[in-house]
Amino acid sequence: MYEDGDGKLAVKLARAAIDHAVAGAPMQDIPVPERFLRESGAFVTLSTYPDHALRGCIGYPGPYFPLKKTVIMAAQEATRDPRFRPLRESELDSITVEVSLLTPPEPLMAKNPKEYLHLVKIGVHGLIIERGQFRGLLLPQVPVEQGWDVETFLAHTCMKAGLFADAWLDTKTKLLTFTGEVFCEEKPRGKVARKVLDGT
Repeated sequence: MYEDGDGKLAVKLARAAIDHAVAGAPMQDIPVPERFLRESGAFVTLSTYPDHALRGCIGYPGPYFPLKKTVIMAAQEATRDPRFRPLRESELDSITVEVSLLTPPEPLMAKNPKEYLHLVKIGVHGLIIERGQFRGLLLPQVPVEQGWDVETFLAHTCMKAGLFADAWLDTKTKLLTFTGEVFCEEKPRGKVARKVLDGT
């Protein structure tokens, strides 16, 4: 469980890394507490302001690097998300920065794939779907923002992996879940707030 102060620090790290990557600003050496030196997954999402269109989203779902390094790398790579043109310096003050701090992914076990409809919780779980070389991930805030139910969430994660929408029903398809705590600037370089994921 991360404190609100941790979320503000994570967003500060991400913003500094973005300014460094795009504008060449000196990368600040921002002190962090011990928990930021533990290996942890994180994603950084960039959105246009005020229309909130996705501008980049990159991250590491697993605990591969210390959290501080994970946030910095994800932020820098989000400015070069291959789905979009590279972020320009003129855009730095018209985007908001969001950081998702993640728990390690864990396989979701079920005797019958249809049980996933009852095991996956909207506003709690992020999803990873794997089948051979195919892999798709959606963060826990996505179905809340899109107004999806569990079946739609499963279908879109399959499609993100390049699979058919109903591939989650195949017992050869592997499903993993994770949770996240999300912190976001309310406006560019503005106040950082925890994002409530249950839709309330």
